[in-house]
Parts: sequence; C-alpha cells; structure tokens
Amino acid sequence: MTNRIHDIYRPVEERRHDFSEVEIRLTKEQIHEQMLRCHNCGVPFCHGAGCPLGNVIPDFNSAAAEGDWLAAWRILSETSFFPEFTCRICPALCEGACCNGVNDEPVMVRQCEKVIVETAFENGWVKPVVPAIRNGKRVAVVGSGPSGLYAAEALNRAGFEVKVFEANHKPGGLLRYGIPDFKLDKHVIDRRIALMRQAGIEFMTDCRIGVDVAGQYLRRNYDAVVLAIGTACARDLKIPGRELDGVHFALEFLQGQNRVNGGEARTLPVNAAGKRVLIIGGGDTGSDCAGTAIRQGAASVKQVEIMPMPPETRSESTPWPAWPWMLRTSSSHKEGCEREWNVASDRFLGEDGVLTGVEVHSVKWETTPEGRPLKPVAVENTSRVIEADLVLLAMGFTGAEAEGPAADLQLKMTPRNGLIPDPEHHVYTVGDCATGASLVVRAMANARDAVRQIIRDLT
Repeated sequence: MTNRIHDIYRPVEERRHDFSEVEIRLTKEQIHEQMLRCHNCGVPFCHGAGCPLGNVIPDFNSAAAEGDWLAAWRILSETSFFPEFTCRICPALCEGACCNGVNDEPVMVRQCEKVIVETAFENGWVKPVVPAIRNGKRVAVVGSGPSGLYAAEALNRAGFEVKVFEANHKPGGLLRYGIPDFKLDKHVIDRRIALMRQAGIEFMTDCRIGVDVAGQYLRRNYDAVVLAIGTACARDLKIPGRELDGVHFALEFLQGQNRVNGGEARTLPVNAAGKRVLIIGGGDTGSDCAGTAIRQGAASVKQVEIMPMPPETRSESTPWPAWPWMLRTSSSHKEGCEREWNVASDRFLGEDGVLTGVEVHSVKWETTPEGRPLKPVAVENTSRVIEADLVLLAMGFTGAEAEGPAADLQLKMTPRNGLIPDPEHHVYTVGDCATGASLVVRAMANARDAVRQIIRDLT
C-alpha cells in the first residue's frame, strides 16, 4: 500500500521569510495514490463520527480516484459550502476517525479535499448559487466569520434576502483577521465573497451594531437577526506585572500583522523584530503567534503550556474514532520555536515599566487511569525566570462580549458566557458566540443547524 505523504510544506528556510501559504499543493498523481488508500469502508466513521459537516468522504475520494473530478466536486459541495477554507485550516477530525488509521495511517482527507476544490475553481465549476424563487423574507447576519458566512450562504440558498453586517473593513472575521496568511491566503476569502455577492448576498462593512446601526433597527426591518460575533473576550493572565509594556493578547499581535499584509495599516501595533518572544498558551493560536513572530524577525521564540506534554501516539483516554489527544507539531514549530510543558507563570518582571522576563515554576499533574490530566500541583524549588521582551497571551477565550450587539438586542448569556438565542423574537446565535470557542468546521456546522431552525420558524 502507498504510504501517507508527510512532507507537505515548502522548505523551512524559504517559508519562514514570507507570508505565503506554507503548504504545497500535491499533484493529481500524488493525490490519486492517496485516494486509493481510502477503502470505502462499510461504516465510514470519517463521514459520521469525524466530520461535523457530514462530508461524504469515501464517495468524493472514489470519484476523484476514478478521474471524475466534476463528480467529486459535486459530492463535496453538497455538504460543504466553503471547502477551500476547511481544507487549509481544519485539523481534519475526519482523519482522526478514519478506519485506515486503526492499524495504519489515516487517509489524507484534507489534502484530497484541497485538490478537488481548487480543480473545481480552475475549471469554472464553482458558481454562485442563486435561488430560483425568493420567499419575501429578509435576514440580517451580524458578523462575517466562518459561521456568519455559512449562515448567510445557507439562508440565501433557501430563498431569503440576506444582508451581512461586519464591524471590520473587509468581510471574513476570524478567517481574515485572526488566521495568518501563511495558513490561509486572503485571496481565497475574496474569491468566495465575490461569489456570494453575485448570488445576491449584501455586505455592509465598517458597521458596528449598537453604534452605527441600532439593534432595534434590525428587529424592525428584518424578519430575523442572526448573531455570529464570535468570542472576542480573550482569557487574561492577571498576575503581578500585567501592566508592563510588552505584554499583549495574541489576537492583537495576529490582527496587526494581517492588517498590514492586507493594506489596511502601515505599521505593526506589536512588533517582534529583534525581541525574545514568549508565548503563553500551547494551542493553535500560540502556534500562529510563533510563525508570525519568526517572520517578523524575532531573536528567539518560546512557547510554554501549563498542561503536560501529550503522548506522541493516541492516548488511551481518546480511543478511536474519537479525536485523539496526542502531540501535534505545527509547521510554525518546525521553523524555530522552542516548546515547554508543565510551566505555570507567577509574575511578569520589568524595569522602568518595560517587560524583561517572566517568573515561572514547574507543575506536575494528577491524572486519570488512562493518563488524562486532572489537576496541576506545584513542584517545589522549581522557580526560575524566562527572559523575554515580548509576551503574547494565547490562552483561549472566555466567551462572547456582553456589550455591543448582544446588549443592544437584549440577549441573555449562559454561565459560560455564550449568547442565548431568542427565537420567539426571531433573534438567533451561531458559531462560537453560541457554543464557545471551537473549530471553524464546528462553527459552520452549528450555523447550518441554526439555519434549519430559522427556515422552520419563518416559513
């Protein structure tokens, strides 16, 4: 059997100096061999237990493997409206549930999807979907991130007139302003937005609900309002020295670079050039910070995480077909990022109001019988200082903002700071602001489910 291809990136010394996408596009010949690794299993867990959108992976793999790329595109596009996004930034939950991964390595689903959708664009098969009949109902979508775009597309296809309101200068939300260009080139977003406009969806940018447009205006002029405003509240680290110059949230750093790349700004609000960078938080956002800092010319980059180092293979606590808890090394980590686990931060250190380092200590974890971490315990006599000129806080998000659109539309919040929809008054919530911070593909799936309810309620 053909082995899975692991080297899917441009050379490190080339990519770490630019913001072009780091992944190469495999040839159709290479992808054909990888698709043949898909066995069209009797019970395709990739489709059911893996993909939140329910993509029929064995079927589009089979069609493409037989050379029928148009059929492959039609199968993929039936369940996924924006596969050009997910094939670049989704962690591929489907691959974690792949039957081939039980005794071998899983099929390269994400890369197969990428070749299918890009082949479709090259051949002009990706066209705006204009409904044959409009139902006379109008819907306002607030926010144009993954869930907002998905809701807008689904509602438009169902015959609603849709207008998207976006606070930023361009549509895309997290896709445009949170994810680095080296993972998702922004022309990919522009290409899709152009199709959505052709399909009849309107976009109003630089528009803040509650400031430029009142929530009551939306209630009066639209049959439904869909909030897709994400989780803007980043988790802070309120330890001594937090006020020092040099401590910033990750998204402030990432958004600044993306705005410069996109021509919306000339200077970086946070610049890592020549600095010793410490990233606190071991997730994807921290990894994105590492890749961006390296490209800005940081003197060094280190990422620390309070959680223990995951095992190199699937943990017993996440048996197949669950998404495996295991060590993952991103392309950014391989570009020159040092990583440490079991590290807790005690205080930020500085001189004359400027950051010079972080005092930390080591922890050990109480675990479940399967090895899953439960509770951290400080290790005595492990206090030390990590020298740093710039600290980026990448510890996740605590929920949606209570002010702004949520307050203007009088929505209540869950104990975990999620927004509670008000279907009685036709106000709905989708994506991270409803579920909490999660993956792009899950935000899209949540938007799909919410649109089904909107259709039931309004028609």
